[in-house]
Amino acid sequence: MSDTDKLVEDIQRLREERNAVLLVHNYQRAEVQDIADFTGDSLGLSRQAAQTEADVIVFCGVHFMAQTAKLLSPAKTVLLPEKDAGCPMADMIDPELLREFKAEHPGAPVVAYVNTTAEVKAESDICCTSANAEEVVRSLDADKILFVPDQNLGRWVARHVLEKEVILYGGFCPTHHDITGEQVLEVKRAHPEAEIMAHPECTSEVLDLADAVLSTSGMLRYAQSSDAAEFIVVTELGMLHPLAVENPGKTFYTITGAICPNMKLTTLGSVRRSLADNVHEIDIDPAIAEKARRAVQRMVEIG
Repeated sequence: MSDTDKLVEDIQRLREERNAVLLVHNYQRAEVQDIADFTGDSLGLSRQAAQTEADVIVFCGVHFMAQTAKLLSPAKTVLLPEKDAGCPMADMIDPELLREFKAEHPGAPVVAYVNTTAEVKAESDICCTSANAEEVVRSLDADKILFVPDQNLGRWVARHVLEKEVILYGGFCPTHHDITGEQVLEVKRAHPEAEIMAHPECTSEVLDLADAVLSTSGMLRYAQSSDAAEFIVVTELGMLHPLAVENPGKTFYTITGAICPNMKLTTLGSVRRSLADNVHEIDIDPAIAEKARRAVQRMVEIG
């Protein structure tokens, strides 16, 4: 038996012993995605966290995702296999900075991208993901909306929700923000028949080149329904694995360097350790959790 097979066998045994569920984001390593009970984007995994009957949730993603699962399943044990798996975008805003932003625009409700800490969610009115951001903004009975922290997603939403003024915070995802239009065009020149699917965390320069601007779950649906045989996938390269698995007759190309180091920290070994030793358990201050939970639940209830 190979080392990998032994790790997978151990994880399966521990999962059954602890009545655990493995939630795995689409950007994770392929071998980690392959052992998941559920793979998906932030919204889909948030909903799975809210619905699961497992006693333990192992969240193979980054810290804010595991926090969100804990908010939706407060009575369950939520584990993040790699404690250093953070999110640079989430680190670009904190409660004090958000309060200052709100003070500049009194009375305007705050839409917080789910890529934020529980403390920031607690200062917000409702959360969103890239899959439902437009719908969330439209749901609010206000003419002016504060959108934090991702300026690129917020700018994309503002293009489509013209009836509201969307005021942007200055945060961004480095992995997506650093992709240039020229990089996308370079791949397009090499594969002229390929359709371009881009994530809305990319800049407007990149989104303007796309045939479709989609969350990762949207990319999966689009690739399955499209008649195209080739696709340029403008997001974190981990997305190529679920696309290839679900579309064996189609070809997918990535953008060189589109890697989130934090998403790649989780390994089969750290998943096994997490289940065996109960590390690293997510704990949120109850007062913060109560406020943050309301913002997340409002999001989950939409649609």
